[in-house]
Amino acid sequence: MGAVIYSVSNQKGGVGKTTTSLCLGAALAEQGRRVLLVDFDPQAGLTTSLGFNPDEFERTVYDLLLNGDTLKIDQVIQAVRTTGLDLVPANLDLAGAEGELIGEIGWDRTLKELLVPIQDRYDFILIDCPPSLGVLTTNALIAADRVIIPVQSEYLALKGLKQLNDIIAKVKRKANNRLRARILRTMHDTRTLHSREVVEELAKVFPEEVYRTVIKRTVRFADAALAGQSILSYAGRSEGAQAYRDLALEVLKDEETTKP
Repeated sequence: MGAVIYSVSNQKGGVGKTTTSLCLGAALAEQGRRVLLVDFDPQAGLTTSLGFNPDEFERTVYDLLLNGDTLKIDQVIQAVRTTGLDLVPANLDLAGAEGELIGEIGWDRTLKELLVPIQDRYDFILIDCPPSLGVLTTNALIAADRVIIPVQSEYLALKGLKQLNDIIAKVKRKANNRLRARILRTMHDTRTLHSREVVEELAKVFPEEVYRTVIKRTVRFADAALAGQSILSYAGRSEGAQAYRDLALEVLKDEETTKP
């Protein structure tokens, strides 16, 4: 059985998509799983957070998207310092892919087809999506088995969730009926009533979709990214690191219970 593909998506920026992709990937690798991270955001936050300079790569996911018939994904995959973790990097060139892909036949399945040759080598593939609902995110949702939606603990985030859910429903109906959505509550501030109320509201409105794990707001995540590491290697005993370990256990349990 090949890798389970997770897309980490929300059209709102700053909700913890990149942090979740990196830290969940590191936590799964810590559990002995083989994990491929795909940076699918032109801002290249995932690539940078792993200590790379995006501008120094000769080939990135952009080159794969445009030249997948001649360029192999093995030529783009980078090993990282964490055992069991690999990366398909990105840089700002990826911003041009939106316009270039849309004219191609089967443009929305490009990423899905690119991942096929290496799926048997990994247990999980995590795709860090851009903060938009355009061509790149559509590709990621069609390639994925699951989508994790990081939602910040504030009321405005609830409004954006409906729009994304509509897109996911459309993708399920027209192109990928195996796609399942899960919601991760992020950037939670335990000191404010507002944040606590949103955390509770999400659990009420989406009882089946919401992960039990809640990711609290902490400066440690930014510090770890500046150091080019996940929080698990930067501050392994911190509350943030433990939260992503808890999330990884939920993800593994999900996959056990959904196996045919």
